Order: sequence, then C-alpha cells, then structure tokens
Amino acid sequence: MREELHDRGQERDRDQHGRLRIGLAEVYNPSMQPTLYPGDLLVVRYGAPVRPGDVVILRHPFRQDLLIVKRAVERRDGGWWVRGDNPYVENDSREFGVVPDELVVARAWMRLRPRPGAGPGGQRSIAGLVSWAASAVRPVRSRSSRGVGLRSAAARSASRRLRAR
Repeated sequence: MREELHDRGQERDRDQHGRLRIGLAEVYNPSMQPTLYPGDLLVVRYGAPVRPGDVVILRHPFRQDLLIVKRAVERRDGGWWVRGDNPYVENDSREFGVVPDELVVARAWMRLRPRPGAGPGGQRSIAGLVSWAASAVRPVRSRSSRGVGLRSAAARSASRRLRAR
C-alpha cells in the first residue's frame, strides 16, 4: 500500500530570525485513521520539538523523496520509533525500523478536514455546513505512550460499540 503526504510548505526548519516555520501538508493514505483521513490538511510546524505521542511528518527511510505522516511512539538509539494509528497498515517502524532524527521534518499542529461534497452538486444545507464547521478544525493531540503502549483509537471505538450493544 503506497503512502504519500503532499507537502505544501517549505522544509527549512527555521527562518533567518530563528522563528519556527509553519506550513500545510495534505494526507493521502489511511495509515493514520481514525485520527487523520485522506484529504485532511495538516498545519505543521517545521523544527518543532517532538515528544512521544506527537504526530510527525517524516521522510520515508527507504524513499526519502516521499513524505509520510506517523505518530512518534518513543525515542530509541538512533532516532524515533513511529507507528500509524491504523492497525491494518504496517508501513511504519515495524517495516523500516527506527527513523533517524534528521528525517523528521515537522510536527503536526492542527488538522483541517475538507468540506464533504465541496464542489458542484455538493453539500449546501446550513445544517450540513454547521456540522462540518464544528469538526473541521481540530488540534492534533498527542497520545501518551505509557502503560500498554499506543492502543489504536479504532480498537477503542470498536470495543465501545460492542459494549454498547
């Protein structure tokens, strides 16, 4: 399964005044579902410090022209162990190992979800627009890596549905 993240910003860590740079990136693959979906835009901060649980943009270790989005799980010798939130997609450190620090490009700060049905013939009702606006802009939250590790939100959601029945 191919994973891709289109980078719309500049990749320099800091500008000439030492300020953190901000850019946009678009998600193209389901490896971070249910946190991020294809078509979501990410506001990213280049050069921001990374902590366990952060969603990060990085260069694929085997194809450095390809940017991918993953969750930084923990620091290890040589860099970061990263995983996708989707348990069914294994294009992460389970496949390519530890990612060196120099391949981590940015940290995701905010998610912008596209408006469903945008374009001709798309969703135009006021209720639909209000519903979209309420969930369109969200901070990308870190997850703690304590305890059992990062449990996928999909697994938690499925277990909640099963208990609710």
